[in-house]
Amino acid sequence: MTETTINLEVISDWVCPWCFVGKRRLEAALAERPELNVTVTWQPFQLSPDIPREGLNREQYFQQIFGPERAVTIMDRLKQTGQEEGIAFGSHADAMAPNTLSAHVLMNWASADDRLDASELAEKLFHAHHVDCEDIGDHAVLTRIAGEVGMDADAVAERLAAREDETLVKERIANSKTRSVSGVPFFVINGQHGLSGAQPTDVLLSAFDQIETGD
Repeated sequence: MTETTINLEVISDWVCPWCFVGKRRLEAALAERPELNVTVTWQPFQLSPDIPREGLNREQYFQQIFGPERAVTIMDRLKQTGQEEGIAFGSHADAMAPNTLSAHVLMNWASADDRLDASELAEKLFHAHHVDCEDIGDHAVLTRIAGEVGMDADAVAERLAAREDETLVKERIANSKTRSVSGVPFFVINGQHGLSGAQPTDVLLSAFDQIETGD
């Protein structure tokens, strides 16, 4: 039997809580189809590219966007969904809403290095922001995370300070938008089939099965 190869692009932004939920559901789907040869590639997207590079207070930013009452309702819903998916969404008065460009640049470097597990970096970026309430726009935080996944922390610090590859990553974000991606997460299977949103595990499984059977 020929092994089915699936190239899966995950277009996401690290500050997007539904992208973290989508990652968990994707992991559950892949665990149920161990016979599939799935290559996961993380593609950049910025929900709020205009946030200053130093970031904004997250609580105040959410209230500005959604209003105080709706912001609380949204966070309560997210925490409930998080419990179902094994994510302990955190909150802190000093938590930041970061500009995620540098974090996407870090992922770009990790993805280009075959020795590294890009999905491990994705997990750490999501966890740092959503669970630990760390500022993933802070180069010191990103440098530490880079070291944890096996990257050269000193080199990463220098490259981030020089803003290396920021233009390239911005171009990749723009490319996602030309593919009619307006919200994340967005899954692209074999460059042809698109799934928008944090799809339930059974929806992902159905998509994989259709690819496997050639339907």
